[in-house]
Amino acid sequence: MKKVLIATIKPFAPAAIEQMKALLDKVGYEMQLLEKYEDKQALLDAVKDVDALVVRSDKITKDVLDHAKNLKIVVRAGAGYDNIDLEAATAKDIVVMNTPGQNANAVAELVLGMMVMMARNKYNGKPGTELKEKTLGIHAYGNVGKNVARIAKGFDMNVVAHDPYVSSEIVERDGIKDYENVEDMYADAQYVSLHIPANEQTIKSINYDLLKRMPGNAVLINTARKEIIDEDDLLKIMEERPGFKYISDIAPDKKEEFEKRFADRIFFTPKKMGAQTAEANINAGVAAVTQIINFFENNDLTYKLN
Repeated sequence: MKKVLIATIKPFAPAAIEQMKALLDKVGYEMQLLEKYEDKQALLDAVKDVDALVVRSDKITKDVLDHAKNLKIVVRAGAGYDNIDLEAATAKDIVVMNTPGQNANAVAELVLGMMVMMARNKYNGKPGTELKEKTLGIHAYGNVGKNVARIAKGFDMNVVAHDPYVSSEIVERDGIKDYENVEDMYADAQYVSLHIPANEQTIKSINYDLLKRMPGNAVLINTARKEIIDEDDLLKIMEERPGFKYISDIAPDKKEEFEKRFADRIFFTPKKMGAQTAEANINAGVAAVTQIINFFENNDLTYKLN
């Protein structure tokens, strides 16, 4: 009997767990549950004899993988996977997957919700601005970016995008202007929404040179990763340009400094909230378990990352 561990500091919704267990029961797999664990040792003990592992933002490092003697697959219930040591997993012949697209609408709705809130001055009673006819630049046109574009069009925004890994044909087919040069997009967009991963090429890539190109009263929205922002450069821009605003569902390392100096021009959610909807929670959990079953039963390697 295959053993599947659901290990999540931030638990899935009960409805998601119920559906995940039903899928595993149907094929005769045993589901084990580790939720809200307070120390790493609990995770190390839990992975010892499982065949598959489902996580959310949990850190799956080399020592975790070393403790998992029977592990064949790890699925990140969500899109980002920088919390999993891919190199260590590959060395141990462990397949790593994510579940792209399952959280995309939830993240996109958060983007537009935060944009409306900031456009209305965080509802402080003072006159704000409208999103209609403003230009929104989408930095990375993946599943989330596409959903942001779809919703933004409903606000009558002018939507543009930059993604060197997506063809212009795909972007323009959606009625979106594609920018080959990222600097040009930043120069034309009052709002820029970030959806790039955190890797060697992107860490601190959102820097002074890019941000200074944005027009007056620019707004930067980050639902990706905090590491992609050069925080010193962002602080410099906000100091130089009184109209510049930053909204994010990932609090920066220098959160206290941002709050002390620019409290009326920043907003950070208390924790990463992009995927925190009942629907996304269920979608990602069910997709993760389905991929595990298909991997073992059909050798399906769709969404394999390593």
